[in-house]
Amino acid sequence: MSPRAAFPFLAAGLAATVAASLPGPAALAQIERSVGADGVISISGGSRSKGAPAKGSSAGPDVHMPSDASPGRLSRYDEHIREAATLYRLPAAYIRAILQTESNYDPRAVSPAGAIGLMQLMPFTAERMLVQDIYDPRQNILGGARYLRILANQFNGDIHLTTAAYNAGEHAVIRYGGIPPYEETQGYVVKVLENYERYRAAEAE
Repeated sequence: MSPRAAFPFLAAGLAATVAASLPGPAALAQIERSVGADGVISISGGSRSKGAPAKGSSAGPDVHMPSDASPGRLSRYDEHIREAATLYRLPAAYIRAILQTESNYDPRAVSPAGAIGLMQLMPFTAERMLVQDIYDPRQNILGGARYLRILANQFNGDIHLTTAAYNAGEHAVIRYGGIPPYEETQGYVVKVLENYERYRAAEAE
């Protein structure tokens, strides 16, 4: 089964469950939401590339490249990953693939663009996803998974477009009608899907 086929679509029967877990009224003021005839929730507006700081934001925290090489880090956040996978109807292997690609399991990681934590959330995105402590591993993972679920809804469960949007922003994917022609984003999608297949194989064993 290909990664594209393996990614779960948001069935109509799950729409109410996922809708209940989306951001509250204050956050949704920045987001346009529509529900199609098939019950799929589409989210747009109020978004930006993960690499773009919020308008008017001040200088972010100091850059901290991933540096935790301890073997224990690979299983340290299993409980939070399982919780996020269940809550947002995402494969745990996919969340792991994003997490590893983004931060290599280092919750202290801060990118040069200001993305923070295990799922490398921009502060603006973290606020939209109702994350109160961006450095808290559980909140960061849940916030990243919530954003992935929103993107998956918007792109009809297409794992390639969802992954590209997590890196480059949903508007870039919409503008180009597919994976944007950014070298970083194209390489990111390949790396995430490679990690996803590896984690899926490990789960199967």
